Amino acid sequence: MKKRILSGVQPSGNPHLGNYLGAMKNHIAMQNEYECFIFIADLHALTTVRDAKKLHEFSLELAMDYLALGLDPKKTVFFRQSDVADHSELAWILNCITPMGLLERAHAYKDATAKGTKDQTAGLFTYPVLMAADILMYQPDLVPVGKDQKQHIEIARDIAIKFNETFGQTFKLPEPYIPEEVASIIGTDGEHKMSKSYGNVIEFFADEAILKKQVMGMKTDSTPMEEPKDPESSAIYNLYCFFATDKEQQEFHHKFKKGGMGYGDAKKILLEKLLDYFGEARKKRFELQKDLSYVRQVLKKGAERAQEEATKMMAKVRAKTGLSLKN
Repeated sequence: MKKRILSGVQPSGNPHLGNYLGAMKNHIAMQNEYECFIFIADLHALTTVRDAKKLHEFSLELAMDYLALGLDPKKTVFFRQSDVADHSELAWILNCITPMGLLERAHAYKDATAKGTKDQTAGLFTYPVLMAADILMYQPDLVPVGKDQKQHIEIARDIAIKFNETFGQTFKLPEPYIPEEVASIIGTDGEHKMSKSYGNVIEFFADEAILKKQVMGMKTDSTPMEEPKDPESSAIYNLYCFFATDKEQQEFHHKFKKGGMGYGDAKKILLEKLLDYFGEARKKRFELQKDLSYVRQVLKKGAERAQEEATKMMAKVRAKTGLSLKN
């Protein structure tokens, strides 16, 4: 039998290259080798999105993004988190056995509050418990995450162990899956990890004019055109390598090392490569925008399949905890 993976993605507007290389590309590729459950984490998004219309739009846009990139609803259980109410029930049950100290050590909460980027709400504090419920509900073998999310998988394992010790063996312990080669994508500022919070992103589904502005605005040093440049230290070259063939990488590398190619020309080459690489996906994304009924139907069917798994798991949890009247 195929191993099962599960991953949730928050709906937050246009995806960028960091999202694609760090998660989305891997999710699409894994559907051919694994039993995949991918969900739109709209309940998690409530920690920051307080506009009903925006959250609805972001969720549909994220669904279109994945479908345009090649997610196959026949291979992947693709759904909205909030369409399976059992996530919230399981999160409450797990809250009741989760030690406060475990959540107080969660770096995501500490970082967010220290930076003042998010309200210090109970939802933000218990975010890892809902994440644990998302994961444990479907008993995955692997959970694809970035390095910054590894601790949340460890917390999910700790909560599962606590539940199993308290009520009897119920949950499988998941393992994190972290693709090391794309663990961190540097943004257009040349300094920080690509992130909307830093405003240093390249949004591959954005209008061509916006995409061009983002690529051409990448920060570089002041090395003159005629001078040799170090490809390995260039964000332009490093991004290009993710989408180029070996031969194209070698040619780019040679031109940088030799000198005679300025950063402006290098950015144009990168832009052309991105438009070519995402060309078919951009066309499909445009077509999906005109057929939202299909997108909603995909999510509805995905939720029905997810609900089947959730119903079986919650029957066990309710029986173990005494919430079920059945013997």
